[in-house]
Amino acid sequence: MAETADLLRHVPAFAELPDDQIDWFLSAAQELHLNAGDTYARQNEPAEAMFVLLEGEFQWRGELAGESVVLAVKSGEITGTLPFSRMKQYGLTGRAMTEARVLRFPASRFPDLVQRMPVLATRLVGLMSDRIREVTRLEQQRDRLAALGKLSAGLAHELNNPASAAKRATSQLRDLLKKVRDASHELGRRDLTATQKAEIERLEASLVQMDGPPPDALTISDREEQLDSSLRRHGQNDLWQLAADLARKNFKPEVIDQLFSSLGSETARAALVRISASLEISELLHQIEHSTSRISELVGAIKEYTFMDQSPVQNVDIVKTLENTLTILNHKLKHGVEVKRDYEKIPLLVNSFGSQLNQVWTNLIDNAIDSMGGKGELWVHTFREDDCVVVEIRDNGPGIAPEVQPRIFEPFFTTKGVGEGTGLGLDTVQRIVRKHRGNIQVRSKPGDTRFQVRLPLAGNA
Repeated sequence: MAETADLLRHVPAFAELPDDQIDWFLSAAQELHLNAGDTYARQNEPAEAMFVLLEGEFQWRGELAGESVVLAVKSGEITGTLPFSRMKQYGLTGRAMTEARVLRFPASRFPDLVQRMPVLATRLVGLMSDRIREVTRLEQQRDRLAALGKLSAGLAHELNNPASAAKRATSQLRDLLKKVRDASHELGRRDLTATQKAEIERLEASLVQMDGPPPDALTISDREEQLDSSLRRHGQNDLWQLAADLARKNFKPEVIDQLFSSLGSETARAALVRISASLEISELLHQIEHSTSRISELVGAIKEYTFMDQSPVQNVDIVKTLENTLTILNHKLKHGVEVKRDYEKIPLLVNSFGSQLNQVWTNLIDNAIDSMGGKGELWVHTFREDDCVVVEIRDNGPGIAPEVQPRIFEPFFTTKGVGEGTGLGLDTVQRIVRKHRGNIQVRSKPGDTRFQVRLPLAGNA
């Protein structure tokens, strides 16, 4: 007993407590001698005891929200349920990793402990507060990582599409450049007059520079048949692909007749091959330009969204932050969500802590998309109200049940299934909004859910 008392006094929560209190605690506790692998508490069993880990190495392990969790615990720590704790069941399984000694104090004796050992009770309350903060921090970190994973997956898809298009276009360019080179060599061997060269170059330049929307599919199909018939009349029976390419540029059959008449069969063929290849090259260059512009736009949105290379606190344009968030979430919007924007015409500036406001918009918009099942109408509205800017995110989903609405901002509350959410989203939103000296309100009925965020305008915070 004396040896156990000495070990207990080395536990910080028991330091400098009177001997009579130490003796009483030991008389109410049960000392457990464990071998490596032995358990002292099991996940989901009733939380009926507090444990003081005297000697050895320990672990808490188990499944939380569909994920495996392993937490190392050192001797000298106090774990299990604590006085005033609302814990009903052990969340994980406690296991000794080496030979160990543990004191098991029954929760049924907590009223006596509070009365007989008030200093220890106060210390245990502080310990419980530290535990809550740590659990909250870990859950928030997991929530942020989960959100980052979702955004990363969506962005990877968004970036992959233009990157793949640019890669395909550059691959096709190699073959087309060879066609142009071969056709140019063929034309170079011909004894063309200056007039003939000028005619080919003029026709090629006019088609390459042609702008405007392409003809409709029916017009293209009819024009392709006409071009193919014209080529066959001039003995060119293997240029059906060339006819299809020229049809998309609204090439006229009479131009083919004119080329064969003025240049001759072989020269006209080489000219048409070069012209067709030049048109395709021009189109592919346009695709590459569009794809790289899209990549650049996404990278710019990411930098704006994360406030990379920017001051951590600055005045930001609310509409710009909303648009960056919509760009980041485009992968979830483009499959059936129609976004309707109604922005105040005058820029509304808010003093923001880095990318935190973007986290607010991400949570609210992501929740709206999920509530609609990925299909519906999303309204994003901004307006000025006195010295505040109001941002309203609205969806036409099924709404939030009346009995649930009072709890949606509570930490860890969620209506999603196991592994689908941590319940920290709206709690995080509320904390960030309050940090910006604002407030958030919700109104919901079937077909109309609105979250309104009010933030003080820059200079009025």
